[in-house]
Amino acid sequence: MNPQGGKAFGILKAQQDDRLEGINKEFLDSPKYKSDPDLEDKLRAFKEKYMEFDLNADGDIDIMGLKRMLEKMGAAKTHLELKKMIKEVVGEMGETISYRDFVMMMLGKRSAIAQIIMMYEDKTKEPEKPTGPPTKKTFSDLP
Repeated sequence: MNPQGGKAFGILKAQQDDRLEGINKEFLDSPKYKSDPDLEDKLRAFKEKYMEFDLNADGDIDIMGLKRMLEKMGAAKTHLELKKMIKEVVGEMGETISYRDFVMMMLGKRSAIAQIIMMYEDKTKEPEKPTGPPTKKTFSDLP
């Protein structure tokens, strides 16, 4: 999938991490977002998620990265639906989602992509298991 491997790709990922960390710092220093609770933790999680789906570490999630993200979440979309989602985040002229756009989307109004990501994260949480002894069943409880 990646044209580069090994050491070269590791260097690209390290450079990407540095770039995204710089953008996170801008959000942390911004008066607009400073009051957001748990901002630092959120930005760390956003960076990790973004890097996972920026398939070629070039700093943007393209339509294939978005496709992979949604497929992994069990919400496969058509090519046209993917294009519509990208336009919802970046406007008519954009074909990729930059990290800055991604963070603003996640911290701002919830778009379709943000809702899907949140839905996926809720699915990955284990449901609470009942504690204590099992409840007694009677014949009337049987199907």
